[in-house]
Amino acid sequence: MHKPLPSLIALRFFEAAGRLQSFSNAALELHVTQGAVSRQIRALEEELNAKLFNRLTRKVELTDAGRNYLADVDAAFARLRAGTERLKAQQEHTTLRISVLPSIGSSWLMPRLGSFTREYPYIEIRISSSIEPANLQTGAADIAIRVGAKPGQRYDANLPQIDLVMTEDWRDVLAEELIEDVLVPVYSPNILETNARLDDEGLFHTLPLIHTTSRSDAWNGWMKAFNLHEMPATPRIEYGHFFMSLDAARQGLGVALIPEVIFRSSNTQGLHCATRYRTRSAGEYYMLSLSRRAESHHISVFRDWVRKQFETFRSPIPAPSASLPA
Repeated sequence: MHKPLPSLIALRFFEAAGRLQSFSNAALELHVTQGAVSRQIRALEEELNAKLFNRLTRKVELTDAGRNYLADVDAAFARLRAGTERLKAQQEHTTLRISVLPSIGSSWLMPRLGSFTREYPYIEIRISSSIEPANLQTGAADIAIRVGAKPGQRYDANLPQIDLVMTEDWRDVLAEELIEDVLVPVYSPNILETNARLDDEGLFHTLPLIHTTSRSDAWNGWMKAFNLHEMPATPRIEYGHFFMSLDAARQGLGVALIPEVIFRSSNTQGLHCATRYRTRSAGEYYMLSLSRRAESHHISVFRDWVRKQFETFRSPIPAPSASLPA
């Protein structure tokens, strides 16, 4: 037989008093009298045969036993809340609107999304692809994945700059960093002479560079990071998005500068990556949502899922350690 549990009302009063470290503040939060809070907690102490609070002249303090028990009660209430939200969401067909950068969407999100929809089949996913500032305030998106710098952040001027705007309205926006933006040169070995290496002296001056319109400063910033001062006098090749530039590199049209997270998420067959010449840019990838809605079940579970998926890409980013000849 299961042993009886304490009254849910008593546990609720204890949680509030322990969190607020005050019987009177707990009473205000719960809309009851201070005496009611005191009676419930005293009854709980008697049932548990344990002193949960030290009653001082003008305040109360949790005992060691009370502090440990509060952690358990908090965890139990959190699980109960999550289960309640999950059940409610299952009864109501929920739609989650996600706005994502095109290359991250095609190379990173879509191949993984099946694992989320299998776990949460009652959440309908609607995905839009855009590099425009995310519009969270109007409900056009519940979650956005963007790259850039949060307001107030400063970076070395010699790093590749990101001219994308993550959102124009930062009111109530929760920005969760997913990963630093690291750029790596990517190429097909078919464009090199036999036994040649991309980092052979002068080679970057002789190969076409593939530019990406959405990140116009990528190559200029990369060259500054490695003490190069002139763009090579080769034909300019340009594509709109990184997944296009990556495909052009696979076709042997030149060297593309690609975010490492996109390269590692893509089909890399037939491609080489000059990891010696990786450098971070002046920004990070962020997951954006509204703070006031972030704990809604369908948004919360997706946020948790995205963070876990990105953990595999987290690694320290060293400063550029090589210089190419000018």
